[in-house]
Amino acid sequence: MIVNVHQFAQWKLEGKAIAVLTAWDYMSAQIVEKAGTDIVLVGDSMAMPVMGHETTLPLTLDEILHHAKMVKRAISNKLVVVDLPFLTYHASHAAALLAAGRVVKETEAQAVKMEGGYPDMVETIAKVVQAGIPVMGHVGLTPQSVYQFGSFRKQGKTAEDAERILKEAIALEKAGVFAIVLEHIPADLARKISQTLSVPTIGIGAGPDCDGQVLVTSDLLGLSEWQPPFAKPYVNLREQGISAVQQFCEEVRSHRFGVT
Repeated sequence: MIVNVHQFAQWKLEGKAIAVLTAWDYMSAQIVEKAGTDIVLVGDSMAMPVMGHETTLPLTLDEILHHAKMVKRAISNKLVVVDLPFLTYHASHAAALLAAGRVVKETEAQAVKMEGGYPDMVETIAKVVQAGIPVMGHVGLTPQSVYQFGSFRKQGKTAEDAERILKEAIALEKAGVFAIVLEHIPADLARKISQTLSVPTIGIGAGPDCDGQVLVTSDLLGLSEWQPPFAKPYVNLREQGISAVQQFCEEVRSHRFGVT
């Protein structure tokens, strides 16, 4: 079945949970598609485990376009969503339309993801949606605002912050997003938002009651050197890979490699 943005509201009504994983190249995209994920996110999170940056902020539009093209070549029937990097859509509606348009035209991805639900950003997202480009929203811990937050800490812990995040999510739905990522917020707040909205919520560190869940694939596979507290590794490929390379090096140095 080919997945598109029009299916998700119906999936929410049916109680069908949505599985979302990230990909950053052809090989990682092949893995997550063959495993059956519904949405493949080319996330700006790649800036950290894949590119070695301390935050997502240094990632450029050209860099994510380069990776998104590789990912899209591997995907035949899943929805591909591409993060718009920091400061590619904040300055003006025109800048946002240009960045989102480049994603759709140059990578053939079907949607973009944009962080934030404050009034100016809601208006910008509405303009992108009106231009015919599907948008996934993102509230709670928005990593592109890490310097404003001071760290990657949980958001929405006070009544005031929780109310603000709820209002942001409602405003994003009215702006036309087809889904909203809820990142690193209390489970009861995520449950309330999910029950309030008609579009699906995709949780990451937001408890079990969202309409779907997303993980960074390098975290899931245990490849990342550092993982956030809400990440769940299902295997430790980092340690297994180091062990395999050590065995290779030992065989080479003892002149045993290639011996039949």
